[in-house]
Amino acid sequence: MNDDAQVSCTSDVTVVVLTYNRRKELSRCLEHLLALAERPSVVVVNNGSTDDTSTFLRTHHPEICVINAGTNLGAAGRNLGVKAVCTPFVAFSDDDTWWAPGTLPRAVKLFEHHPEIAVMSAQVLVGPQQRRDPACVAMENSPLDAVPGVGPRLVGFMAGACIMRVHAFLEAGGYWPPFFIGGEEALLAIDLLDAGWQIAYAPALKVHHWPSVQRNTVLRQHLIARNEIWTAILRLPWYAASEKGSNRWRNTAVAR
Repeated sequence: MNDDAQVSCTSDVTVVVLTYNRRKELSRCLEHLLALAERPSVVVVNNGSTDDTSTFLRTHHPEICVINAGTNLGAAGRNLGVKAVCTPFVAFSDDDTWWAPGTLPRAVKLFEHHPEIAVMSAQVLVGPQQRRDPACVAMENSPLDAVPGVGPRLVGFMAGACIMRVHAFLEAGGYWPPFFIGGEEALLAIDLLDAGWQIAYAPALKVHHWPSVQRNTVLRQHLIARNEIWTAILRLPWYAASEKGSNRWRNTAVAR
């Protein structure tokens, strides 16, 4: 297990797992991923963890390709993982999520039938009760036309619960490092759509999410607000970006 490890191409999909200081959650995630009958390749991006994540991976999973980022790169750590894969598709997991059995080969078939799609966002089932994440309701009710056999078209996706074409991800430049984390998908989604790709919600694809208690919700909300404004500045006309920024900070201030 080291940064030079080769990723085996045992299927058409590689799962890239992003982790930071959540060894217990990572252990559960890998247990589920490695138990999948389809045996996907797995890459773990260790985002500069300071707990016992490195020791755990070296001791218990020497067969897994591990990329040690050296520092916490946030969402951009996924870029390192994608550059290491040798499969045409990449499925993203956070350390507190994992893909349901049968989902990855099902996704490959959908991609093969729909070459216009770059990203498919999965249905997220939360906790042992498998409650549907509220974001899935919003995606299901997308006002855009549906892709036959897949689901509604979208203008965004969920970073930790989506499957992408590797070459589309790389051509779009991946995640912008200054965002760090929080709403980091928006800029990448815009660039993929501008390049002519489509994004879709595919409820037949399922991800399990058992949210970690180790998260700074307040900080994340501030980062989401900041990143929304940055996205507007980077991609929208100046007048639209100005209005977006004013509204976002006003809403953030009210929520405090």
